[in-house]
Amino acid sequence: MRIVILGAGFGGLELSTLLSEEFGDDLDVVLIDKGEGFVFGFSKLDVMFGYTDAAHVLHRFDDVVKPGVRFVRAEVTAIDPVAKVVSTDAGTFEADFLVVALGADLHPQDTPGLLEGGYEFYTVPGAFELRDVLDQFEGGRVLVGVTSTPFKCPPAPSETTLLVNDFLQARGLRERSEVSLVMPLPVPIPPSPQASEAILAAFEQRGINWHPGKLVRALDPDRKVAVLSDGDELPYDLFLGVPVHRAPAVVVASGLTEDGWIPVDPLTLQTKFAGVYAVGDVTSVGTPKAGVFAEGQATVVAAAIIATLRNSTTDHTYDGHGICYMEFGGHEIAKIDVTFLSGARPAGSLEGPDANLAADKSAFGTERIQRWFGKAWTGIDA
Repeated sequence: MRIVILGAGFGGLELSTLLSEEFGDDLDVVLIDKGEGFVFGFSKLDVMFGYTDAAHVLHRFDDVVKPGVRFVRAEVTAIDPVAKVVSTDAGTFEADFLVVALGADLHPQDTPGLLEGGYEFYTVPGAFELRDVLDQFEGGRVLVGVTSTPFKCPPAPSETTLLVNDFLQARGLRERSEVSLVMPLPVPIPPSPQASEAILAAFEQRGINWHPGKLVRALDPDRKVAVLSDGDELPYDLFLGVPVHRAPAVVVASGLTEDGWIPVDPLTLQTKFAGVYAVGDVTSVGTPKAGVFAEGQATVVAAAIIATLRNSTTDHTYDGHGICYMEFGGHEIAKIDVTFLSGARPAGSLEGPDANLAADKSAFGTERIQRWFGKAWTGIDA
């Protein structure tokens, strides 16, 4: 019996781990990803702002050594969801169960002027490159902007803006600088009024300019202005952008998507094809596009596959719950807890911001790297 998992992010790593724990070598789990390793989203910011180095935060897929799990580094070139056959540049794989966890691809080239006149911080290379850019920055107008919806990790643009403020303060550059954030949302984190209020209070306290309900549609590198969705323009000296997100082209070509993303049963994560599931950012399940939600969805898919193979049933359904940690600067961290139930209004709560939550955030990363890669790790250890 073979389970083929496409993508080794939160969802793929958690699912392969759960199946290995349940069946060991009695099951053939093939985990396919084109990358060399896994990087937490928060680790990208840690490198970007000089808290640690790139080598420390990259967890190589070669280190995924689990009973029954084979890691294949390959590019997925075609998916046949009817036959459950996957073609890659490393060969073809037939599956009894297929799980698509390929995430969202990022397209900075789709925003005119972004590649020529700004930087993006959502890809691993983009965030790592910004470490040197920020190190050489001498102050000025810093603009953080979202270029399209949906986008991964809704708190991240606010978090980045607060960390930019901290960075400039530490360098003695804040007094001659201006920091602004453009977001399409009416408040920073709509499901959690508490979190949104805390973020907006932090912006006001730090003199950060907040531009809600707008997108950055283009940059004019010659004039150093960002063109917004309402036609307004904002000047900048350093632009940090959240790029356009799309489902991978191979997923769209497979016939799995509708309106750009894979629709799934919100309780089971089953697609319209028998034996084919999808988790994480590639879906339109209704939760934010963030790793912790993919991880929760993976537990539901694992329970379904295990029940089928054990000739039993499961009542484990997806509850839409997730937490994330957000840096406020000044070594203070907030813990945001949100739940998205199908057909219900999202609910969220906030703990912090508080310096004591740093240990919680560290444990979050440490536990997952131990679980997925079998190694000890702490987040900040350059």
